[in-house]
Amino acid sequence: MVHARANHAPAPTGIVAGIDGDGSGMGGTAARDFFGWKVVWAAFTLAICGWGLGFYGPPIYLHVLNESRGWSVGLVSLAITVHYLVGAVTVANLPAIYARWGIARSTRAGACALGLGVLGWSLAAAPWQLFIAAAVSGVGWVTMGSAAVNAIVSPWFVRNRPAALALAYNGASLGGVLVAPLWVVTIGWLGFPLAAALIAACVIAAMWVLASRVFVHSPLSLGQEPDGDAPGTPAAPGPTSPLAVPLAGAAVWRDRPFLTLAAATSLGLFAQAGLLAQLYSLIVPPLGALGAGIAMALATVAAVCGRTLLGWMMPGHAERRLFAAMSYAVQIAGCLALMAAGGSETWLIWAGVALVGLGIGNLIYLPALIAQAEFVRTDVPRVVALTVAIGQGVYAFAPAAFGLLREATAEAGSGNAPLVYAATAAGFVLAIVTLLAGRRR
Repeated sequence: MVHARANHAPAPTGIVAGIDGDGSGMGGTAARDFFGWKVVWAAFTLAICGWGLGFYGPPIYLHVLNESRGWSVGLVSLAITVHYLVGAVTVANLPAIYARWGIARSTRAGACALGLGVLGWSLAAAPWQLFIAAAVSGVGWVTMGSAAVNAIVSPWFVRNRPAALALAYNGASLGGVLVAPLWVVTIGWLGFPLAAALIAACVIAAMWVLASRVFVHSPLSLGQEPDGDAPGTPAAPGPTSPLAVPLAGAAVWRDRPFLTLAAATSLGLFAQAGLLAQLYSLIVPPLGALGAGIAMALATVAAVCGRTLLGWMMPGHAERRLFAAMSYAVQIAGCLALMAAGGSETWLIWAGVALVGLGIGNLIYLPALIAQAEFVRTDVPRVVALTVAIGQGVYAFAPAAFGLLREATAEAGSGNAPLVYAATAAGFVLAIVTLLAGRRR
C-alpha cells in the first residue's frame, strides 16, 4: 500500500506556489523549501527537449533527407520505425538502467546519445549510416520520454502526483510547439548538419546542468517527504488499490490489469499516431495549408488544456480507468465530427480537431496514474516502463499502416478521409473496451 503524508493545505495552493519563482510547494517553512516543484519544472524542460528531438523531429528529418539526399519516403520512414523500436527495447529496461547508474547519469548519457544520433541523421551519406544513427537516437530519446518523466517526478509526489505529472508532461506538447518550428527555421538558415549540431549541443548542455543540479537529488537525500509534507506527519492512505499484489518476475505477464492497461494504451497510441500522421494532409483541401497548420496547433493547445484540467480536477481516489475511457470517448466524438464534416463543413472540422486534441496528452499521462492506483509502489516504475515500451513498439508502425490504408482506398486527398477517421474511432473504442475489461473487482 502506498501512503501519502497528511497535509491540510489544499493541493491547488501548493501547485500555484510551485509555479512561482522559487518552485516551492505548500505553505510553511518546510513547504517553501520543498524541492519537488523544481523537479517538476526540470522534467518539463526535459520533456520539451526529448519530444522536440526524438518525437516531433523525425518527421522533419524525413522531409529534409527526402529533399536533400533523394532517399525515398519509405526508406526514411523505415529508419524512423527503427528509431522507435530501439527506443521501445531501451525503455523496457529503463528501471534497471536507473537502478544501476542513477537518473542523473542516465539522463546525461541519454542526452548525449540523442544529440549524437540526430547529428548522425544529418550527416548520413548512405542508408546504412542513417540506420545506425536512428538506433543511437532511439536509445537516447526514451531517457527523456514519458517513462523518464514519470520516474523523475513520482518519488516527490503521491497525493499531488496527477497535477505534478500533468505539468511535467505538458513539456511534451510544448516540444511540438517550440522545437518543431525551431528545426524548420534553423535548418533553413544553417542547413541540416549545422542546425543539428547547434540544437543537439544546447540540449546536451541543458540536460547536463539539470542532471547535475536537480535530477541528482531525491527526497531521501534532501530529508524531505513526498508532496512537501512535514517530517513526522501522520500517514494517510494513498490511492493504491487494496487489491494490488506484488508482481515479481514473470507474474506481471499473467496479470489482467497490466495486460489490459498495456493493450489499451497500445491501441490508443496506434490509432492516435496513425491519425496525426495523416491529419494535416486530410484537412488541407477544405482549410488550406495555413488553416490546416493552425488546426494542428489548435490540437496541441487542446492537448495541454485537456491534460492540465484533468490533473487539477481528478479526485485522488477516482477510478482512473473511467477517466481514461472518458478521454477516449471525447476523441471518438472528435472523429465523428470529422466524419460528419464531409470535407466541406469547416466548423465541424475545427470542432473535431479540438476534440481529438483534448485527449492527445492524456494517452501518455493517464497510464502512469492508473499504474500508481492499481499496482504496489515497487512495481509502478516497471509497469509504466513496460507499458510505454509496448505502446511505442506498436505505434511505430501506425503511420505506415494508415498510409497504406489511404493508398489502398483512394488517391491522396480528402476522398478517403472518412475511412481514416472511422479506423481511428474504432481503435479508441477497442481501447475503452480493453480498459474496462481490466478493472479490478
